[in-house]
Amino acid sequence: MFARFPPGQVAEAATYLGSVEQLQVEPREPARAVGVAYDLRQHSLEELESSLEDRGHHLDNTLLSKMVRALIYYVEETQLHNLQTPARPLKRSQSEAYTHAWERHPHGDHDDTPPEWREYK
Repeated sequence: MFARFPPGQVAEAATYLGSVEQLQVEPREPARAVGVAYDLRQHSLEELESSLEDRGHHLDNTLLSKMVRALIYYVEETQLHNLQTPARPLKRSQSEAYTHAWERHPHGDHDDTPPEWREYK
């Protein structure tokens, strides 16, 4: 969202963002906002807003807007981090590894007492 003043920011910002590659832009005049769609590996909201501020646009600085922006920055950063992490092993192979480790590890279920002594009455 943009601040109320100066007027006409939405149209200017939409024109500028429309010239950025791999970015879909939709001006929303009544809401004083510009809708954008982008690939997170190419752009981020923080980068786009920073470029708008560098060009002289004034963003809405109410507490709610700042909180929403901070949340989106965090979510995008987390998603980008998760895109770069390697795939986890499959559950089946993971459980097999634990099973094999359990069989080789001495644990409390093993009893060295001969069977005839255990059945002694």
